[in-house]
Amino acid sequence: MSTTHTAKIGEIVMSKSPDVLQALALGSCVGVVIYDQSTKIGALAHILLPEITGTSNSLPGKFATTAIPEAIKMTVARGAQRSNLIAKIAGGARMFDVSNLSIMDVGQRNIEAVLRLLTENNIPVVAKDVGENFGRTIIFNLESGLLTIKQVMNKKTYNI
Repeated sequence: MSTTHTAKIGEIVMSKSPDVLQALALGSCVGVVIYDQSTKIGALAHILLPEITGTSNSLPGKFATTAIPEAIKMTVARGAQRSNLIAKIAGGARMFDVSNLSIMDVGQRNIEAVLRLLTENNIPVVAKDVGENFGRTIIFNLESGLLTIKQVMNKKTYNI
């Protein structure tokens, strides 16, 4: 019997098959799944911002710069093989018209930070559904390795 683990904003959840990981209503936030296909162990971070500004005692999943390393650490501690880790990402929408202020496009900045950190940690991104102007809910099945994306505005559902 499987259990569903929900990552709220700034949280990282992790588990192993047959469980399911999810993040609800990602707008400019980015959901990052780090997964070992052979052990079927994975983590899902619900990232709010690209990096820490000033001092923060926040949850490690709140910032891309802390969430990615922590999710890697958590999966490896649970038994995942570091060399087998892959990533799937979704979210990073432009929820408001900020075309003249790129610094305000938090979604795009989140996407860039996540991709940079995954590259720096040698974790290949095997699937992504990012950007645009709509929110998403994501559900990751640790048994199948499929990431189901539900577009909030368009009422579409698909797997990557």
